[in-house]
Amino acid sequence: MLESLYGRQSRVPDLAYIPTEHFPFIADVEAHWKDILAELEVLLQDRERIPFLDQLSPDQARISHSQKWRAYFLWGLGEEATGNTARCPRTAALLRKIPGLRSSWFSILAPNYHIKPHTGITKGIVRAHLGLIIPKNWQSCSMTVGDETRHWREGKCFIFDDSMRHSVLNDTDEERVVLLFDFDRPMRWPSSALHLWAMSLLKRTAYYKDARRNILKYQSTQMTEAERDRAIADAMQSIED
Repeated sequence: MLESLYGRQSRVPDLAYIPTEHFPFIADVEAHWKDILAELEVLLQDRERIPFLDQLSPDQARISHSQKWRAYFLWGLGEEATGNTARCPRTAALLRKIPGLRSSWFSILAPNYHIKPHTGITKGIVRAHLGLIIPKNWQSCSMTVGDETRHWREGKCFIFDDSMRHSVLNDTDEERVVLLFDFDRPMRWPSSALHLWAMSLLKRTAYYKDARRNILKYQSTQMTEAERDRAIADAMQSIED
C-alpha cells in the first residue's frame, strides 16, 4: 500500500531506472569521479581489512555469501561513519551535498560472482551507482532491475528503484567496484512525511541496530588512533583548501 502511494506521489518518474537529469547533484559527483577513484585505490591497497557485506549486516547473508562482496561503509541510514570518511575526505564532501542521503559505501564485487534477485526495504529511497572500476569486458558485467538491464561505465551514474526486484552479475575475471549511495525519493506530502516516520521506526529495529554496531566495530579496526587523527587533520585541511 505504501509503495503504491509513494509511486503516485513521487516527484520523479516511477521507473526502474530514473534519468539522472532529475537529480542535479549527480553532475557534480560524476565530474569528480577520479578524485573518488583515487581515494578508493588507497583503500584497496589493504583490501583484506575491508569487511564482507554479510559481516556488517547479517540480513544480507541471503544475497551475499562465499566472501565475494566487500563493503567499505561511509554512511549508514543517515549516520556518517566518521572513522571511514576521514580516509576519504573528497568523497565524503561530495556525499554531504546530496539531499536526504541515507547510506553510502564502496561496493566491491569479486570476479565471477552473481547477486541473486532481491528487493530493497522501501520505495521511499532510491539508489545510485557510480562506476569506478569496471571490467574490460563490461558487457558481461551488469545489473537488471525489473526487466531492464544496464551496464556500468567508469565515471557515470545510474539511479534505480531499489524496491523493485533486481540482480547483479559479474561474469568476468575482474573485480567491479562502484560507489553506491541511497537518498530519499523526492515526494509530495503526505508521502514525504510518511517516509520520514517509517525511517525513524526502522532505526529502532534489529535490522538497523545490528548493522550499525558492526559498521562501528569494523571502522574502528581500519585505523590506529594516530592514523585516524592524521586523517581527520588532512580532511580538515582539504576543506580549508
